[in-house]
Amino acid sequence: MLTVLDQLPTPVLEVQARELHRVFSGPTLVHLEGKDPRPLFLSTLLHGNEPVGLQAVQKVLKKYLEADLPRSVSIFFGNVFAAREGLRRLDQQSDYNRIWPGGDDSDQPEARMMQQIVDIMADRDIFASIDMHNNTGLNPHYACVNDLGDPFLQLASLFGRTVVYFLQPRGVQSMAFARLCPAVTLECGKPGDAFGVEHAAEFVDACLHLSSIPAHPVAANDIDLFHTVARVRIRDGVSFGFHGEETDIAFDGNLDRLNFRELPAGTRFGSIADGIEHAILVTGDDGDDLMDRFFHVEDGLLILNRVAMPSMLTLDEQVVRQDCLCYLMERLASGK
Repeated sequence: MLTVLDQLPTPVLEVQARELHRVFSGPTLVHLEGKDPRPLFLSTLLHGNEPVGLQAVQKVLKKYLEADLPRSVSIFFGNVFAAREGLRRLDQQSDYNRIWPGGDDSDQPEARMMQQIVDIMADRDIFASIDMHNNTGLNPHYACVNDLGDPFLQLASLFGRTVVYFLQPRGVQSMAFARLCPAVTLECGKPGDAFGVEHAAEFVDACLHLSSIPAHPVAANDIDLFHTVARVRIRDGVSFGFHGEETDIAFDGNLDRLNFRELPAGTRFGSIADGIEHAILVTGDDGDDLMDRFFHVEDGLLILNRVAMPSMLTLDEQVVRQDCLCYLMERLASGK
């Protein structure tokens, strides 16, 4: 499935994500040489409706049309098929950010492709890895890590002071590359957010100029570090909505405004119809059931049991079905 190139086709610098299939017939890895041979790996369009990575890469590479790149880069252009349709993924596809080595679908063709990419980059003395995403809810810009080592946190803190540490879901790009180098995932706001593109591009350009990534701890007052402790999903067969329609679960219509707010116990997420049991699934890092730890149903209302901070709350019903309603986080004291 993978095409590997040693130069970038010129149209890539101008094309929209929906048009990328006219340049690349499928997922493509492009290696570009720079002054420092240790490459920076850039991952884009793992979800076809999240164009920020492509847009940031275009912005950075245009800067160096008449000059050498400060550092070699290897760029993965992921799900061009879903990008053509403006979708996270196509119905028959695996999620391109759930099938990297360490995930559960290693027998899928896409998973074998991701293993191939990891193997290629393992032989290239990789410097660092950046996976760039948009999201569908109201979220600040933040970086994610899967390792609490100092180089990981140093790299993440260059993007901003808000950093999220997570171990679920597995099979994500940053977790696979964390075995090779400092790796981060960037969450850059909603598609169409011009500042998100600018922020990602500035971060990539800064990383191209780094001679090394500091190995000492990040100062405690320079970082707000959170740990994702639970994933909240809607069980199959349960209907839901955000706009007052008659469904098994009726969520508040402004639910995504709760993202990155530390919510007190007693916060209401929505209402559940009579007779509907086990409507949501709340799981921890090991897949254990955390429903009773975080929620209870009282008088038909879904209520938070303890202080928690949600992220990725979205009103996009398709994204909820394909991924989850949200993640729940807790603050990590003293940076670790």
